[in-house]
Amino acid sequence: MSDFEAPPRGEPLRRLHRLATAALARYDLPSGAGAHLVNASENATYRVESPSGGGKWALRVHREGYHRRNAIASELAWLTALREDGAALTPTPVAGTDGELIQLVADDGLPAPRHVVLFAWEHGEAPDEEEQDLKDPFERLGEVTARMHAHVRGWVKPAGFERFAWDYETTLGSRPHWGSWRSGPGLTPEIEALFARTIDLVRRRLEGFGASPERFNVIHGDLRLANLLVDGETTKVIDFDDCGFGWLMYDCATTVSFFEHKPEVPELIEAWLRGYRKVIDLPRADEEEIPTFVMLRRLLLVAWIGSRSGTDLARSMGAGYTEGAAPLCEDYLSRFG
Repeated sequence: MSDFEAPPRGEPLRRLHRLATAALARYDLPSGAGAHLVNASENATYRVESPSGGGKWALRVHREGYHRRNAIASELAWLTALREDGAALTPTPVAGTDGELIQLVADDGLPAPRHVVLFAWEHGEAPDEEEQDLKDPFERLGEVTARMHAHVRGWVKPAGFERFAWDYETTLGSRPHWGSWRSGPGLTPEIEALFARTIDLVRRRLEGFGASPERFNVIHGDLRLANLLVDGETTKVIDFDDCGFGWLMYDCATTVSFFEHKPEVPELIEAWLRGYRKVIDLPRADEEEIPTFVMLRRLLLVAWIGSRSGTDLARSMGAGYTEGAAPLCEDYLSRFG
């Protein structure tokens, strides 16, 4: 597990912008195209625009030390296969003038070079749980997710395919990619004991559920609303940075990330299942384990907030997100314990 990297601010952000600007020279872009920061969190994402309005792209500058070059190449291989095979609408990576999809770019003010990837710009808006009825979007998302899952079951992975595994040990166990859940903000001794009991039950249920290829395979791993773009009747899937080997039903759990506690969640998951079953005949036993994956995801995000406390999203969640997980744990223990 690599050390966590705080989001850049001040001078580090200016250095990163210099690197992003330098990276543009690696591509066949219109003269005068500039990079404008969209988001600086795990990675830094820039909108690249031609001054004459002749095109738009998204430039992703990877954080240092999180994914190796081969892992990034594996991500691009899968999202490209999904699009080319008609399974999902995904971003289109753009090669540099040297023909490479991944560029390594340095700046004298940064400790190490960064991997950079350019994508064609995707139009659409992320769904908003505060302002719209999400049942129809969730049903469409269920269909999209099922097509992705059906695709990966038959997809021949390229030689050397490399992505993180999102299993028990690398989420809530001894080798967590996102840090320990015990570092979550607002963790009192009482909540810590409740979380520990819940996590032990999650572990035992996952052991019983198993990890056969029909249940555990390559997944997106972060299908929260911010990583979806709705363009008319079309749902696009973006940001495959956390894709890897995991339980397929974990993809369902990620759709309600950060609002798992809201009363409409069961109805939204039902809508997702309706869409999913239009494509795949999901076994009842898999559906019945979805609450386990929602619980795993909630506690994993408690760990994420603790380890990424400098990000805007983590600050907006804070200790309240940890405290809000306690009733979910109590309900889960009463149902399955």
